[in-house]
Amino acid sequence: MTALLISLAASTLAMTLIVAVRYWATSGAFAWVTSRVRPGLYDKLRPQIGREIRWSLYSAVIYGVPAGVVMWGWQERGWTAIYADVTAYPLWYLPVSLFIYLFAHDTWFYWTHRWMHRPKWFKIAHAVHHDSRPPTAWAAMSFHPIEALTGAVVIPVLVFLVPIHVAVLGTVLAIMTLMGVTNHMGWEMFPRWWTEGPLGRWTITASHHQRHHERYNCNYGLYFRFWDRVCGTDKGLGAFKEKRI
Repeated sequence: MTALLISLAASTLAMTLIVAVRYWATSGAFAWVTSRVRPGLYDKLRPQIGREIRWSLYSAVIYGVPAGVVMWGWQERGWTAIYADVTAYPLWYLPVSLFIYLFAHDTWFYWTHRWMHRPKWFKIAHAVHHDSRPPTAWAAMSFHPIEALTGAVVIPVLVFLVPIHVAVLGTVLAIMTLMGVTNHMGWEMFPRWWTEGPLGRWTITASHHQRHHERYNCNYGLYFRFWDRVCGTDKGLGAFKEKRI
């Protein structure tokens, strides 16, 4: 029993450190890119960035705990639906499982995000995220612990319900991290042919999420514009003070 608890604690600590380092490395990299392509954009936001980093590191702990339990359950107990043998399911299932996870996560995010914008919960929790005016590359995980909890449970729940190859799961986490950061940079890194073309009509980039930070009552999605379009909350693309590339 003691050995199991020690291994569980070690897995949880390891995943917490991985989440924190992943955040620091990804946000730091895109902040560095911003300093090169948008010099001075963050110069007056240093106090805000400090807050974003502190809240994000708290969130890393909240994300790391269930991730550690999942890792322990997979490696030590075989409890999850994560698989490593690529022949366990047909190859066509790899991209299908990727889409299932992204769409399920996007659905959960859309509805919990709308819930967080109800006056009571906005004041209690979501206001922390909207304190970033404008958001920066460091704001991707800048959440109140209540909001962090809503985001930390969805992937750990899915891995018990929907089979996924470990490499595809890594891809899901990479997309989640990259889009969380790039959607908050305060400028658009994707070209106009993407954001204003067929791809941009269904996927979310910084331009789309910028409108959410301008108006608060629209553009709630994470990866896709599907639920915003279905529910009438898609209000198009936002504007940036800095000109685009």
